[in-house]
Amino acid sequence: MPELPEVETIARTLLPQVQDHCIRAVSVLCPRVLQTGASLLPQLAGGRVARVFRRGKLLLFSVDCAQNNGTLFLVFHLKMTGRFFMHPADSPGLKHTRMIIDMTDGGRLFFDDARTFGFCRVMRPEDMDNWPYWATLGPEPLDMDAGQLAARLTAVFRGRNTAVKAVLLDQKTVAGIGNIYADESLFQASIPPDARAGDVSKISELAEALQSILRKSIAECGSSIRDYRDALGNAGAFQNSFAVYGRKGQLCLRCGAPLQNARVAGRGTTFCGRCQK
Repeated sequence: MPELPEVETIARTLLPQVQDHCIRAVSVLCPRVLQTGASLLPQLAGGRVARVFRRGKLLLFSVDCAQNNGTLFLVFHLKMTGRFFMHPADSPGLKHTRMIIDMTDGGRLFFDDARTFGFCRVMRPEDMDNWPYWATLGPEPLDMDAGQLAARLTAVFRGRNTAVKAVLLDQKTVAGIGNIYADESLFQASIPPDARAGDVSKISELAEALQSILRKSIAECGSSIRDYRDALGNAGAFQNSFAVYGRKGQLCLRCGAPLQNARVAGRGTTFCGRCQK
């Protein structure tokens, strides 16, 4: 599933292609993809795309709508296989195309999703405020300095008996962290993924690791494991720098011991039993 670096990269590569362009129409080819807001779709016609941005793992289009002199948001969660790509005018939908956003300049933005787990919501600002998932998203880990992030983690971890990895995966803790960047950050900070969050003492190290790894991944356009591509069709390269994720049974790059694998928070987790203790 695309995490913070991948969604951030998609937003950055999509923005120059659609910003200040106007929407002609939005076609929903797979009804289950549109979770809410079908009645608002006609208002998008003639609307100007003001921003494309990320919040947590969500990709958002902010559209200034001429019809109601207000703003609507197209909110996408890519889940496992969602992706965006701009096609020329009159291009037919592909096998896995679930939505098409036609622009007045003739471009066609396809939202493709092979597994059909991704979704779109068309929402007014007040709808966003009343959406529980949005309202409870934690802060952005890159929108604060390392000390502020450490303070946030300290407050969330305090007294928690849950595994530290489970707390990191909870989007209420900080937004955008998933399996890849939890494993990589915990390894860099030398913290066992199954340690009780309330017992973790290396919180400053974890905050620094989270920020360092997220920034490195963004600089390398994210991690491409299977399906992820940015909005220009390019694969990411950060998977070439993984220290633990996807390397179970291989040797630890730090100490040379074989990497171990376990289920933590219901997710496959790779770690070094020698370094992370």
